[in-house]
Parts: sequence; structure tokens; C-alpha cells
Amino acid sequence: MSYTYDDQNIFAKILRGEIPNTTVLETEHSLAFRDLYPQAPTHVLVIPKGAYVSYDHFAEEASAAEIVDYTRAIAEVCRLEGVSLTTGDGFRMISNAGADGVQEVPHLHIHILGGRHLGRMLAKA
Repeated sequence: MSYTYDDQNIFAKILRGEIPNTTVLETEHSLAFRDLYPQAPTHVLVIPKGAYVSYDHFAEEASAAEIVDYTRAIAEVCRLEGVSLTTGDGFRMISNAGADGVQEVPHLHIHILGGRHLGRMLAKA
């Protein structure tokens, strides 16, 4: 499979410093920042700094260092935001991919939502 990365997407622009963000955490390979339109009291986006379209793209092509950094960054954001199972009552982690997954920005991003009961994730169509 071939992944086409659009370097003009909003997250690429954020990574280049062209668009401001409210940073929660920055590591060597990852950036976490607050969502502009939060859907829960905690709503943080975590993105890799590399040019990856989706999680499957990332899992196939990222280096081991990128994968470990990204995974640990997600855990640290959950801890910092007080939603991890050791600091809070839990969270939802969402990553959309492609047209059927309703992915709006073609750069891998994980939504971490928490701070309240979130209800069921999907209803039968």
C-alpha cells in the first residue's frame, strides 16, 4: 500500500510553527496539544512529528524510537491530564483513518478525551 502525505495539512503547519497551538507535551518525536473544539473536559490531540497519514502507516514505517516515543507520550498526556487509570477515572482514545473512518486531517493523530463519563462510542446504524 502507498500512503500519500499532504505536507500542507493543518498538523504539518503546526509542526512547522506556522499555526500556534496550546502545547500539553512535546518530546523528540511527538507533540500533544489541546483541541480547539473540545468534546470533553479533557480533549488533547497527540501527533507524531513524522509524516504519517494513519496509525497503520505509522506502525508499518516508523522507527522503533518513534513508536516508543509516541506510545509513551500518549501515556504521559493521560497522566498529566489526570485521566489515566492511575490518576483518574479513564479516557477514550480515538484515531480516525481514511474516508470510512471520517479522517479529516491526513496526519496521524490520536484524540484523548476524558474528564467525564463519555457514554457509548458507537450506536448501531
